[in-house]
Amino acid sequence: MRILRTLLTAVAAVAVIGAPVAQAEFPEKPMNFIVAFNPGGETDVTARLQQPYYEKVAGQPLVIQYKPGAGGAQAWAGLNELPGDGYTMVGTNLPHIILQPMEKDVGYETADITNVYMFHYTPDAVLVPQDSPFQTLADLVAYAKSTPGAVTLSGSGTNTANHLAQRRFSEMAGITTTYVPFGGTGPSVTAVLGNQVSGAMGYSTVGVAQEGQLRMLAVATDQRLPRFPDVPTFKELGYDLVSGAYRGIAVPKSTSEEVRHQVSDIIGRINADPDFIQQMEDGGFVVIDVPYDEVPAFMAAKQSEYGELADAMGIRKR
Repeated sequence: MRILRTLLTAVAAVAVIGAPVAQAEFPEKPMNFIVAFNPGGETDVTARLQQPYYEKVAGQPLVIQYKPGAGGAQAWAGLNELPGDGYTMVGTNLPHIILQPMEKDVGYETADITNVYMFHYTPDAVLVPQDSPFQTLADLVAYAKSTPGAVTLSGSGTNTANHLAQRRFSEMAGITTTYVPFGGTGPSVTAVLGNQVSGAMGYSTVGVAQEGQLRMLAVATDQRLPRFPDVPTFKELGYDLVSGAYRGIAVPKSTSEEVRHQVSDIIGRINADPDFIQQMEDGGFVVIDVPYDEVPAFMAAKQSEYGELADAMGIRKR
């Protein structure tokens, strides 16, 4: 009897040892999302829109944290010091993560950033006060041609999406406009509302927030925004301008390929949710889908595009 019990115990032990170990599903705990700017900006707004969908898709809550500083560079420079377990992600912005290292040493290089998904962009747009004499973009262009430099356009920061769009549009239209940078979208909009500038090369989201006070003359998208069906695109008006602030999700370099794909898949499923898409469109954003496997080609194209602009504008210093 003792021999039989011993044999049965041995067989059971072998069975346990030989049985496949169940892999824990990712994620098993809350996920952390670090916003590289202060609360209230477009990055924070879109993170807040995503937040409930993380729990819906991944079954775990998303905890949003803030690490502002140096135009986002403080968070991006510390990205690869974070745990590479997939539970900590950092929001990234273009053209920031390409232009910043071109201009000076900011503690990171573009190649140091491991984006796993690019999920939307905030289109550039020309906005003017409701009582502006410029009823159309053609009006603004005609005035700028007759009085070079007199049209002043505010924007968020220097060497940003707004700044690049102002430069490209002016070149395409054959006009000279004066770009007036401010320390964020809020102050640049205040300048327009206070008639300190002619208008803004801002974002489509400003048209949502300031509807009734500002009028959008053109938006830098391939197609008209559902939120603003009466606002023409630059392309419709003869200017091949599709631009804005692109945003993505990055993880530390130490994150395994498997987990990178898993995080990318979660974001892709959120991006495909009709309710999420509707919320983004209502806010003036454009949803795009660039999953992990397609990010390298997307980034290479953007680096080429922004590199040419950086050279033309004298931004590249390194």
